[in-house]
This record gives sequence, structure tokens and C-alpha cells, in this order.
Amino acid sequence: MASTRRLAAILAADVAGYSRLMGADEEGTLVRLKALRADLIDPTIARHNGRIVKTTGDGLLVEFASVVDAMRCATQWQAAMAEHVDARIEWRIGVNLGDIIIDEGDIHGDGVNIAARLEAMAEPGGICISRTVHTETRGKLDFPVEDLGEQELKNIAQPVHVFRIGPRASRPHAAGTAAVPPGTHAPAGRCF
Repeated sequence: MASTRRLAAILAADVAGYSRLMGADEEGTLVRLKALRADLIDPTIARHNGRIVKTTGDGLLVEFASVVDAMRCATQWQAAMAEHVDARIEWRIGVNLGDIIIDEGDIHGDGVNIAARLEAMAEPGGICISRTVHTETRGKLDFPVEDLGEQELKNIAQPVHVFRIGPRASRPHAAGTAAVPPGTHAPAGRCF
């Protein structure tokens, strides 16, 4: 099967501190993670037309045809987790909109790599997004957003303009304002 390209919204997520949680209670952590996936996360992804491309124990790579659907999924996922009674498991999410290569059902390319790097920047319970995601969802979705400026991401050739979203971001997304002046860097380059 030949590989093809397309534009897609990519959501990368993992459990913060998963190794520590597994070290403390392997069986309990696995039971909690499986229950969260079955009851909350997988249904949220399906409700927003996402396709789970890959799972890696505590990680998920999800493709969406719509960046609005991807962001609705990410924000509802984190909001539901914030209200969940078992606060031991916290997810970090990164969302990017970019060109991807589809090969034998898997996805590849900088579009995917940037989403994974944004996820790695996110704090537990947080979401980081690229400028393209911010631009394409502005005026369509309303969530707090903070401009973290250009960030150097591991193994990505060019800096990526990053935004954090969630309760720690201080400005509404709908207005397109930034809490940190564009071009400046947030402390430690971390996203919420």
C-alpha cells in the first residue's frame, strides 16, 4: 500500500508520572487507566469523530479530520478528568494541525512529531497547542489561552509558536488576546 498525505488535527496524550504510578501500584494503576479509557476517554474521542491511531500503554495518538473536533475533545477530556474522583491519573495533551503521511494505518511526519512535543511540554492536566490550532479555532471555541511565543521543540527544525489553554491561561480564546506578549517565553516553556 502506498503512503498518502493529508492535513489532519493530531492529538497526542499521555499520563503524567505513569512510571511512578506503575512503580507504586502496577495492577491498580492499570485497572484505573483501563476504566478511564473505557468510561471517559475513548467515548469522548468517538463523540468528536477521532480515530485512535496508536496506544502505547499510557499514551494515545489520535487523528481528527477537524481541528475544532480535536479541541472540543481535548478540552472536554481534561474538564471531565478535573471532576473525576480519582485524581491520581492526570493526562497531558498536545494538539497540532499539520500535514501527515498515512502509511499502513499509521501516521507520520512533523505534524505528528510537533503534537508529541507539545504534549511533552504540557503540565499534568494541561493542554498545549500550536499556532495553527489557535488560528483555526479562534472565534469557533471559547477557552482561556495564553501565548507562550516561539519555543524550541526537541528534534523539530524550526521553532513552534505555542499556546497553553486551560484555567491557568488568563485570556479568553474567543477574543484572540494573549496573556504573555507574543515572542516572549513562558517560564520553563511549560504548558498548562
